[in-house]
Amino acid sequence: MKFVHRTFALVGASVVLIAAGLVGCTQQPKQTTESTPAPKSPDHPVAAIQDTETPEQRDARMAWWREARFGMFIHWGLYSIPAGTWNGKQIPGIGEWIMNTASIPVADYKALAPKFNPTGFNAHDIVALAKAAGMKYIVITSKHHDGFAMYDSKANDFNIAAGTPFKRDPIKELAEECKKQGIKLGFYYSQDQDWTAPGGAALKTGDHQPPTYHWDKAQDGNFQQYLETKAIPQLKELLANYGDYPAVIWFDTPTPDMTPQLAAEIVTVLNQYPKLIWNNRLGGGYKGDTETPEQFIPAQGYPGRDWESCMTMNDTWGYKSYDKNFKSTETLLRNLIDIASKGGNYLLNIGPDSHGVVPPEEVVRLHQVGKWLDVNGEAIYGTQPTLFGAEAGSFSDTEKDKDGKPKFIPAWDWRSTTKADKVYVEIFKWPHGTFHLDKMPRKVTGAYLLADSAHKPLKFNQSGDRVDVQLPANGLDPIATVLVLEAAK
Repeated sequence: MKFVHRTFALVGASVVLIAAGLVGCTQQPKQTTESTPAPKSPDHPVAAIQDTETPEQRDARMAWWREARFGMFIHWGLYSIPAGTWNGKQIPGIGEWIMNTASIPVADYKALAPKFNPTGFNAHDIVALAKAAGMKYIVITSKHHDGFAMYDSKANDFNIAAGTPFKRDPIKELAEECKKQGIKLGFYYSQDQDWTAPGGAALKTGDHQPPTYHWDKAQDGNFQQYLETKAIPQLKELLANYGDYPAVIWFDTPTPDMTPQLAAEIVTVLNQYPKLIWNNRLGGGYKGDTETPEQFIPAQGYPGRDWESCMTMNDTWGYKSYDKNFKSTETLLRNLIDIASKGGNYLLNIGPDSHGVVPPEEVVRLHQVGKWLDVNGEAIYGTQPTLFGAEAGSFSDTEKDKDGKPKFIPAWDWRSTTKADKVYVEIFKWPHGTFHLDKMPRKVTGAYLLADSAHKPLKFNQSGDRVDVQLPANGLDPIATVLVLEAAK
């Protein structure tokens, strides 16, 4: 994945880390309110569903996604074979960009396909892993920037069913399992960049030269022709051939090649699926449904916009054999809580290897996150953002970010999420004696710890806006103990 190839701030459990990742946002559209559909843009040759639906229709279309809060991203493709190494040399950057970063010729990269036989892939196990982690939806790379389709495409034979000894359609198998196990399924599709199809776009990397930033004459061609002979036909296949899915189309890395007129050709196809959710990375001036901060959590979310932070567990999206820099379960879980407290979703990545096997470090962490959600998921799923906000941290009076603006310094004592009759306080740093709120805008009628199966009432005092809750000596979970305040509006 990749922004315009990037360096992003990743908010961890107690620090802000800098991660060199790659998915692909290029701009942040102007925000509107959730209840108000985006105004039709004069730059939209074809009106998208977001331009024409009523607020009620949008709320209904987005309802399951807003309820979900937590999803699994899967980056998997031919790039899992080199696994970060080419011609004996470890290639810097993220795994799925190895063709671009190492300037691998098209013919050499395509020669990986006959070697791809991921017999360890098991759709049931991957969907079950997502469920065990408490995830409510999956988004998988149906085609990444390398142009290789991970499904049985009749539109182009550079795909897993036609070009490998595997001869199976993993997307079909995942769709069948997702339906059985009650998980939504979405497809990532690189609509703009394609490094093996003539005319496909490429972002600037290394010494690749304008105007195309190609590194192999086999990549040269007409972008519109690529779009109309490969990308759009493949999108039509993905939208039509997998039953109830996809619930989401996840676009990536739009370049200037994606003009409003060309993007409109894709929107014409998308409009045939009125329940579909798609993100802000199509290009051509279309803002889609969701903001997509990558490898970071926005300090204050995106008020009035649906949004989803996509993040890796280590430093890569696609599998790299030697990337063992895995985040702790504490960091992953506190990221989820932080995102939910700001009204967003957490799309957390796994990167199966060339056999189709999920790295054990990722499996272990997902099971650990799921155990916490088994007990405390009520405080995450279907919640609204915090009523407070200051608990997330503050902007520095002295430190500046890379844009010269005040730097946000996160605090990691607690977060809060909200439902109509409850306020949840996810406590990271257990206080001594009492938990105090200066400004509580609701009347508190009761308090207890969510992990206490008996829901033993805790003593509390509310005086005006101030609330103090007497807590036991120790929390019930070392990562986050949830205090529940029963409170009417």
